[in-house]
Amino acid sequence: MGNLVGEEGAIKRSRSARAGDVYELNVAFQFERESSLSAVTMSSQLAAVAGGTIHKISRSITFYPNELVEEPVPPPCEARPLLVLFPWLGARPRALSKYCAIYFKAGFDVLIVESEVSQFLWPRWGMDHAAKVLEVLQSDRFVCCPLLVHAFSIGGYTFTNMLVHMSRDSQRYRHLNARIRGHIYDSLVVGSLERMVVGHCIGFEQIYLPAVRRSDPMGGPGLFLDFKRYTVDYFTAGIRVFLNSPITTPALFFFCENDVLCDHRALDDLIEDWRRQGTVVQSRKWAESTHAGHLLQHSQEYLSSLEDFLGTLNILNTNVN
Repeated sequence: MGNLVGEEGAIKRSRSARAGDVYELNVAFQFERESSLSAVTMSSQLAAVAGGTIHKISRSITFYPNELVEEPVPPPCEARPLLVLFPWLGARPRALSKYCAIYFKAGFDVLIVESEVSQFLWPRWGMDHAAKVLEVLQSDRFVCCPLLVHAFSIGGYTFTNMLVHMSRDSQRYRHLNARIRGHIYDSLVVGSLERMVVGHCIGFEQIYLPAVRRSDPMGGPGLFLDFKRYTVDYFTAGIRVFLNSPITTPALFFFCENDVLCDHRALDDLIEDWRRQGTVVQSRKWAESTHAGHLLQHSQEYLSSLEDFLGTLNILNTNVN
C-alpha cells in the first residue's frame, strides 16, 4: 500500500509539472510575437517623439541620455543621476515622452524598463527580467549613477521582483541599494491577491489577447490562479518583500479613490506601515482621476508634488514645472 501511495503521489506531481510546462509554453507562444513587436515599436516611436539618441540595451530596456543638459557629462565619480522608469502596460510613446521631458529638465538621464504580462503570468520570467535589470544597473555605464525609481501600475511588479532579489542577496546589492535616492509609485495595483491578478490581466486581455476572454471566461486570472505553485506563491513572496522593502529612502505615491485596480484604503495602510518603519513617505491622493493618468488629469498638482519630493532628495535641479 505504501508503494502504491508513493507511486500515485509521484504520478500526481509529474502531471502537475507537465501541466506547468504546458502553461509556460502557452504563455510563451501567445506573447512572444506581440511583445517583441511592441518593444521595438515603443523605443523607435518614443525616440521620435522625445528626440535625441537611444541606446537599446535589450528588447525591454532602453537608455535615453539627457541631451538637454548643456554641460559635459560628469566624470564617473560625479555621474549624472538616472531615472529608472517602469511604465504601465500599453503605455504610449507620446505619454512616456512627457515623463522623459520632466526628468530631462530636472537633469536626469532616463532608463525605461518595459514589463510584459507574460512576466506576470509566469513569474519565473519576471524574476529573470528583474535580475537582468539589476545587472544593467550594476554595469560600468551606470554603476556610479544615483538612482531614482518611478514605477507605474504593472511596473511596480517588476520593481518588486528586483526587491526580492535584493532582499535575498543583500550583500551583493548593498551598493546598488545605497544608490537609490528615492522611489515613486503611480497607480500601484494594491489590494487583495484577486484584485491584483485581475488588474494586471485586464491589460493583458485588452492589449494582447482579446481572444482569451472568448475561449476562457476567466482569461488571464483563470490561468494564473489555476497554477498556484508556479504563480501565486511567487506573487505572495513579492508582496511580503514590498511590505517590508529593503529600500528605506524617501517614497512618493500617486493614487486615487476611484481606481478599480487599486484599493486606496489598503494603500493608505501600506503608507502608514512604511512610515512606522521609518521611511519618509509623501503622497498625493485624488477623489477622482485615471489609472496611470494623474499627470494628464491633475497636471499642476502632480508636478508640484513631484518637485517638492525631488527637492528633498538633493539631486541636481528639482524644477520640473
